[in-house]
Amino acid sequence: MNLEADPERASQMCVEAQARLMRRVSDLKDADVRAPSRLPGWTVGHILTHLARNADAHARRLAGALDGHDVPRYPGGSEQRARDIEEGAGRPAAEIIADLRSSMLHLEQVLALSAAAGWPNGHLMGDDSYGVAGCPAHRLREVEMHHVDLGLGYTPSDWPEEYVAWDLPLLLATVPERLGSLGQRREFMAWLAGRGPLAPDTKLADW
Repeated sequence: MNLEADPERASQMCVEAQARLMRRVSDLKDADVRAPSRLPGWTVGHILTHLARNADAHARRLAGALDGHDVPRYPGGSEQRARDIEEGAGRPAAEIIADLRSSMLHLEQVLALSAAAGWPNGHLMGDDSYGVAGCPAHRLREVEMHHVDLGLGYTPSDWPEEYVAWDLPLLLATVPERLGSLGQRREFMAWLAGRGPLAPDTKLADW
């Protein structure tokens, strides 16, 4: 399954994932968003703010493609992304959640317009590693991964089968560059091939 090549299905799954996320976070209080998440150095508020800005970013790329323009997710690059997250993470819970809801609704509106238009200009890269037609799939990944990172009861066992079928092979492809040494790569390869145990000290670099 390649959800990047099927933006229609990826878009449907993205909308469903956003609805699941919204149901889980809609009643959070200030103390909840100040609490640590499962990501080192980030609170729940950091993750929710990131998800809001990421929704804006994908909407920006898709809306640009509708007009034939190749635009990046974050015009200010990684510095803008980091600044927006840090500045937004300390807001009251009600403000963070309203922002997330508004951003996700706007993205869903742009997804609907893109679907109605037949996903035009899907090849445009926007300084990214995938064409704009891949935005629904990559937004789905953001929501599914970070829903788990919130530490609020959503776990990998809740990930949809279709999402796992798409993203697991992509993550496996990153393994060689994330292992620290040739020896670790050999041991991991042997384990994948059923030729030995996985070393207990095997650790992948952050992805």
